[in-house]
Amino acid sequence: MNPLILVPVVVVVVGLLIRAHAIRERRQVYVWKPLATLLVIAVAALSLAQPSARPLYTAALLVGLSFSLAGDVALMFDAPKAFLTGLVCFLLAHVVYSATFVTFAGRYPQQIAIAAVVAAVGVLFYRYLYPGLGQMRLPVACYAFVISIMVLAATGTLFSSEFTSLQGWLVTIGAVLFYVSDMILAVNRFLRPLRNYALANLSTYYGGQLLIALSAAYFASALS
Repeated sequence: MNPLILVPVVVVVVGLLIRAHAIRERRQVYVWKPLATLLVIAVAALSLAQPSARPLYTAALLVGLSFSLAGDVALMFDAPKAFLTGLVCFLLAHVVYSATFVTFAGRYPQQIAIAAVVAAVGVLFYRYLYPGLGQMRLPVACYAFVISIMVLAATGTLFSSEFTSLQGWLVTIGAVLFYVSDMILAVNRFLRPLRNYALANLSTYYGGQLLIALSAAYFASALS
């Protein structure tokens, strides 16, 4: 089965999830949120059926997506411990993604300038959040550092001969969208409620995860 077949299904389920948030129907959120992530996992897993699949790359992404699924489930609950659990799960997902991108793409001199930009954005955004963080200052600082490393590692796919141009952009844009979704979540949680929060957060989060998952489906073509 071509992984692209599942893309419209993911879009529909994410739309239902956003609607469930909008009407404050928590029981529907408990259904649509994990289902949406499981569908993204299925998109990556289907790449294993391709004749020239790259099992190690796909397996690594599946580990990261599995940590993300655990984080999604944790964040469905409002308890402070649940939020911290979700934070740890997503931090582990970013660590796995970072290691995967560096292992398969490598590091390049062009990333020095990108690193400066990513670092500046991270520091400025952390300073913006700082007044509202309270006891979460250290955990959020650690998380911001790790996700910044993930975004930087993702950009290596743009310069690697192991990835096609399409794959590189899938990974890089996916990582940036993931980063943006976490920024939206952080502002909404620590500073002020955002209008249309669910739409902004969930569309960027699932858009990012889906693009990263699709990179597994097309990774084989770089070396085939």
